Amino acid sequence: MQLNLLVSQIQNIDGSLKAEASKSVNRLLTIRNWLIGYYIVEYEQNGEDRAKYGDKLLDILSDSLDIKGLSVTNLKLNRLFYIMYPQIRQTVSDELQKTNIRINQIPFEIKNSSMGFRQTVSDEFQITDNHYNKEITGTNEANETILLDALINKLSFSHITLLLAINDASKRFFYAAEAIKGTWSVRELKRQINTLLYERSSLSGKPEMLLQKIKGKSETFQSSSLIRDFYAFEFLGLPTKDLVEESDLETALLDNLQQFFMELGHGFCLEARQKRILIGDEYFYIDLVFYHRLLRCHVLVELKVDEFNHTNAGQLNTYINYYKKEVKQQDENPPIGILLVTNKNDALVEYATADMDKQLFVRNYMLQLPGKEELESFIKHELKKL
Repeated sequence: MQLNLLVSQIQNIDGSLKAEASKSVNRLLTIRNWLIGYYIVEYEQNGEDRAKYGDKLLDILSDSLDIKGLSVTNLKLNRLFYIMYPQIRQTVSDELQKTNIRINQIPFEIKNSSMGFRQTVSDEFQITDNHYNKEITGTNEANETILLDALINKLSFSHITLLLAINDASKRFFYAAEAIKGTWSVRELKRQINTLLYERSSLSGKPEMLLQKIKGKSETFQSSSLIRDFYAFEFLGLPTKDLVEESDLETALLDNLQQFFMELGHGFCLEARQKRILIGDEYFYIDLVFYHRLLRCHVLVELKVDEFNHTNAGQLNTYINYYKKEVKQQDENPPIGILLVTNKNDALVEYATADMDKQLFVRNYMLQLPGKEELESFIKHELKKL
């Protein structure tokens, strides 16, 4: 055996087993979330002391469980997952039988929900599933069985959360099938939903041509990407900061920028790096979050290794508004945002401020924060070193 063949064999087995491990984590996470949803609904309907907790059930449940990833928001998603997809019961049961996992009180008979998955879908609708190497046509039951199987095995829970936001069952079926067939990334699925692909397909005289055109341009994901899913990180108990992938250049700049602010000596206290916040049903990360003792407000710093664009400014403004509403205390000043943008040849610094009409606070702000020229000079200097 030659060395290059040995290298190839090791690389192949490493890649194959990592991909399989990713699929396993995703599959078990999805099963867990569906079962949690089932148990919650069962309790709400039949729990002996359910009236005692009422609308506060999920808040109390989240506090009592104290399990990473089972926040009130996620418990609501799990509950909705079961309500939207009650027919997954058989798939869940089959998947658990493949393992040594034994769970008490697994549901054996579940009534179809009025919000369920089975709806009238055109018999012409086809799903080509490479994993099962078969094409499904004809009955809705056949479509549904294979699709539910693939939903667990081929989509991350982040995909599923996007589907749960769709109330129309036929539309949900359409996007699930296309995401599976096209191996869409989460970002691609979100983009197609936001650009009304379902509605455009319905209006199109030749929808198959539209879908074929999209197929060549869509962003896909590899099975190994499943384990990089945010929900998988929480499920495995991994530090979520490891989930944020940054370029070496951006990481190095953030390292030095963090130290730069700390060394200013003007009251900056580092609160978080890659601070995760939940807006609606989507998670975002703020590069650096400081609390300024003298200004008595949060300072949010965003670094973009790119040219300035309005999307970046809008994103930072969204973070500021979130902090104003969800984080700021009554006796604190409104948060301040600093946007640092570079195209490696130049640097731009933009301050984003909110409700800063009090002249005294504005003067303090100008005195305590580093000036734009100082920050621009720092970025240019750091870029020369990298």
